[in-house]
Amino acid sequence: MTAQTAKNISSIPIDGFSNVRITSTWTFLQSVQWSEPWLVGLLAFHSLCFAFTILSCSYYRLQIAQFLLMVVMVYSAEYLNEMAAMNWRSFSKFQYFDSKGMFISLVYSVPLLINTLIIVSVWVKRTFSTMAELKRRAARKSVKKTQ
Repeated sequence: MTAQTAKNISSIPIDGFSNVRITSTWTFLQSVQWSEPWLVGLLAFHSLCFAFTILSCSYYRLQIAQFLLMVVMVYSAEYLNEMAAMNWRSFSKFQYFDSKGMFISLVYSVPLLINTLIIVSVWVKRTFSTMAELKRRAARKSVKKTQ
């Protein structure tokens, strides 16, 4: 093993509670103790958000409010990460909240962003179907004029 390889391996973080070398997002997520009550609550929250996103597809104004709320929540993730890093002992067994925000990004922001992408996809689909309907109406109107 060369000195450079040894340096690169030593720069890979080791998970503090399972002593697993974190080499990917997957190994990082595997090292998290998902049975902690606050993580179970976070997963339940994301499940409810996803269900609400799916159920609110036909309510445009409700989805706008939900979209804006989720964007604000993602925007506040940095502040939330700082607060959680300072107070982790009061709700968690392990310090998950790193200075780069990897944990908060993966377990908090990414699911919210997936929901916002679903909402934007619904809006794009609705826009395309509206445009197609307008084109059909314009075509029918031009056919009636020529007859």
